[in-house]
Amino acid sequence: MARRSSVGSRACRIGLAVLLGVSMAGGIASATPEPEATAGAKQPVVGKPDLGWDGCARIQDKLPAFADWPKVKSNIGRNAADERRIATMVAGMTLAEKVGQMTQPEIAAITPAEVKEYGIGTVLNGGGSWPGKKKNATVKEWLDLADAYWQASKSSRTKIPVIWGIDAVHGNNNVFGTTVFPHNIGLGAAQDPCLVREIGEATAEQVRATGQDWAFAPTLAVVKDDRWGRTYEGFSEDPRITRAYGYEATRGLQGNNPRGIGSDGVIATAKHFMGDGGTNKGKDQGVNSSAKADMINTHGQGYYGSLAAGAQSVMISFNSWTNEELGIKEGKLHGSKLMVEEVLKNKMGFDGLVVSDWNGHGQVEGCTNASCARAVNAGIDVFMVPHDWKAFITNTIAQVNSGEIPMARIDDAVTRILRVKLRSGLFEAKKPSEREHAGKADAQRAKEIAREAVRRSQVLLKNDKRVLPLSPRSKVLVVGKSADSMQNQTGGWTLTWQGTGNTNADFPNGTTILGGLRGALGEANVTFSEKADNVDPSKFDAVIAVIGETPYAEGTGDIGKRSLEAAKLFPEDLAVLDKVAGKGAPVVTVYVAGRPLHVNKELNRSEAFVAAWLPGTEGAGVADMLVRGRHTGLGYQGKLSYSWPKAACQTPLNAEQKDYDPLFKYGYGLRSWETGNVGKLDETSPESCSPPGGGTAEEDLEVFVRKDIAPFKGYLGSPENWGGTEIGPDGTAAHASIAVEPTDVSVQGDGLKTTWNGTAPGQLYMQAPAPGEDLRGYGNANGALVFDVIVGKAPASRTVISTHCGYPCQGEVAATKLFTDLPVGQKQTVKIPVSCFAEKGLDLEAVNTPFLVYTEGAFQASFANVRWVPKAAGDPDARKCGDLT
Repeated sequence: MARRSSVGSRACRIGLAVLLGVSMAGGIASATPEPEATAGAKQPVVGKPDLGWDGCARIQDKLPAFADWPKVKSNIGRNAADERRIATMVAGMTLAEKVGQMTQPEIAAITPAEVKEYGIGTVLNGGGSWPGKKKNATVKEWLDLADAYWQASKSSRTKIPVIWGIDAVHGNNNVFGTTVFPHNIGLGAAQDPCLVREIGEATAEQVRATGQDWAFAPTLAVVKDDRWGRTYEGFSEDPRITRAYGYEATRGLQGNNPRGIGSDGVIATAKHFMGDGGTNKGKDQGVNSSAKADMINTHGQGYYGSLAAGAQSVMISFNSWTNEELGIKEGKLHGSKLMVEEVLKNKMGFDGLVVSDWNGHGQVEGCTNASCARAVNAGIDVFMVPHDWKAFITNTIAQVNSGEIPMARIDDAVTRILRVKLRSGLFEAKKPSEREHAGKADAQRAKEIAREAVRRSQVLLKNDKRVLPLSPRSKVLVVGKSADSMQNQTGGWTLTWQGTGNTNADFPNGTTILGGLRGALGEANVTFSEKADNVDPSKFDAVIAVIGETPYAEGTGDIGKRSLEAAKLFPEDLAVLDKVAGKGAPVVTVYVAGRPLHVNKELNRSEAFVAAWLPGTEGAGVADMLVRGRHTGLGYQGKLSYSWPKAACQTPLNAEQKDYDPLFKYGYGLRSWETGNVGKLDETSPESCSPPGGGTAEEDLEVFVRKDIAPFKGYLGSPENWGGTEIGPDGTAAHASIAVEPTDVSVQGDGLKTTWNGTAPGQLYMQAPAPGEDLRGYGNANGALVFDVIVGKAPASRTVISTHCGYPCQGEVAATKLFTDLPVGQKQTVKIPVSCFAEKGLDLEAVNTPFLVYTEGAFQASFANVRWVPKAAGDPDARKCGDLT
């Protein structure tokens, strides 16, 4: 049965709330709220949240403070018949079959025949993985592969159905042509739990359309430092929003069936457990040093909501939990028996399955991707082992046979996996292509919900002289790099992992913001000039500048020690505004980004300023708000769910801080008829947020000069093994998509000839063991990364040069044009200032990878004499950072 919900009913709900004087952030308490035990009780208990008059979880005015982890009462209860059936199945399985159920390979690394042979329980596709490696794979091709895996599992000895998990984090975002919803940061600004439920419902139908059973969503991070590259994946810095949203997102994805998940729903995943949004300095996969009370009452809140709604899977986080002063020494949470077994399973009472993140167990001390008894014993049930899955199965079986892993732990894991499969109805289900919604998601309904979500999520920050909304008869000039860029407005986790490498053609059913404006005002009234060249702004009623961040996902999105100043991160945006500001027409800036940045300069050049976040594929929703009369709603209503910085180094910045002094407070947002009082803002900012130190380098740091220079060694990386294959003493190494061999660059055998054949992305790099080298002296000495290169074949796709400080800490510069512009077959010396990498996030105090070349397509080049050279950034032939963007 198809779900019943409508955009129209939501509009009525919003209108009624305004008529009654109800805050959408507060709602109205239900008549019989679920009680929560106070800190004085033996163990707190959390159940169904307080519901508003609209039947959705209310964003509470205040959450109770717990002294210990609460017991969570799930909407889905135990079924005695299921438990007996599970026990019988487990008793009849071999050890190999049990470990197969615990293993989750990536679709690019496993065939249907191998699913049957190894009794695999689940498969996944990561961001940027598609059937047949086809980015534009059709719905039928997705379903064909789903059927093949399903039929393979059903023809195995146990006949236990396989389940396929997918990162459907803002719609079914891996699939060509799908409607993509706003990222979570925008939904947080809408402060509407009902809207989040409807998006979950629509996402579940999209996932069912392509044959998957399991969505790796929702993300429940409570983000405390916006330098984190996954900030946009969190709904808010406020755990009140995250708790209510966690409940409704889970209800939307799974449905609201007390026996399990119906034919409309998919398995939801509460992630990443826990504290990923609270790492020190916003470092991805870093250390959360919170006290236990903060973990319980801040970072735990989203899980109380999601698990109460019946979430059937929880994904463990990459981060560590360590605070020596407080005696907290859990380290990587993938290896924490305290957090997984004792807290999540025992204290909180979670009885679904616990899944690792992508090779997350491999980061646990003493473990590798292919072997981690400690993570098994900690309580992880399903292991996301994308490529090393065969070795993982072999090693885990051996560890059980040796007694290192108790058989009882294996049986617990398989029991939980089978419980989730039974609750999902998979044992009685037809093959994926014959299930409800297969091949026929209600695309129009998804577009309507997405467009409404875009309208509701935007926050009006400035509106001098009530420039907005514009008259529908306006003649406008549209400028900026993001006005006609589906890639920029959809962001990371869209078709590809990082959201890069996409074009407008990859979104045949979407609309850019420029397209939305043309639809709203008529093509004749909209002139587009991306860089505002050769146009006179005074000839228009208004200038609409669409600027902001470019796509990124985990790791590469971290800001690190760089300034939060947008003008330093994206100088092209300020350059465009300088061309149009004060030239006779009011400037309306639409900011498309995944987090608040320091935008004082941009605000000063704008009469109106709208935070549109990452709106997804329905750019028309942005135009609806800019132009008067485009929809029947109440105009701008979004409120900041993150605080906005006043200064360039003002982070962390959260409302509970004693010295809280933002530019725009948490909860700020103008209505369409309000002007605000922003005034002229201070534009001064430091060059860097990094403390000085490290001395001044005087000698070259040699990295590769005819051979590896210790402590550095050369490696190749690709989807075949991102962990790295060491280049041998003979100068050779090879993967299916990348190979290296010795060659002559300046002298005999001094170079590494590297060939990427274009079948998959890959990288050549030189790396030292952790924790890396303190190379601040090269920054202080105006140093440069210097290397000789002979280009054999220009790069066909996106290419970058990067330096790392322990991935995902890194600095990266664009190099496609750099290599394309070099003459083929001739030796050239390239000099890239160290400051270019520092500006992009490199921590010079801990550099472990001083040289890395990555490309996504075919490319051939020979590299030699790789070194860091003091003062070389001042040489006339040194590259300019501004040319490497």
